[in-house]
Amino acid sequence: MIKINFPEHPFKTKKEDNKEYIFDEFRKRWVILSPEEWVRQNFLHYLMTEKNYPASWLAVEREMKLGELSKRFDILVFDQRAKPFMMIECKSMDVELSENILAQVVRYNMAIPVSILVITNGRHTFGFNIESGVAIPLTEIPSN
Repeated sequence: MIKINFPEHPFKTKKEDNKEYIFDEFRKRWVILSPEEWVRQNFLHYLMTEKNYPASWLAVEREMKLGELSKRFDILVFDQRAKPFMMIECKSMDVELSENILAQVVRYNMAIPVSILVITNGRHTFGFNIESGVAIPLTEIPSN
């Protein structure tokens, strides 16, 4: 398991029609602040402030094709050559991380091949370096 300490960040939030929203600085729009969105936003800021990834290297909730199905990844990190290399699947804190969640991100990896897969629920984070089809557990998220 990888230890993650989310940095403090002055998130912009608002309440409208009995729903709470957070301003997503990456997508440049207000989104509903679900428990999963809380994890996603905190992990994005962790990648920027603690791991030094520029915002321009991070893609958030974009559609991809998995066979004939349309799916959405949570976070995709690009390298300096604009090649995807790390995919992160976020779940809410009350969702237990399981083999099914890892299988989900492995399927996404078929559509967008990367060398590092990460699953997190904000409390627990697991990362794997994929080498020749073998998942090798990581002890930390790589820095830029």
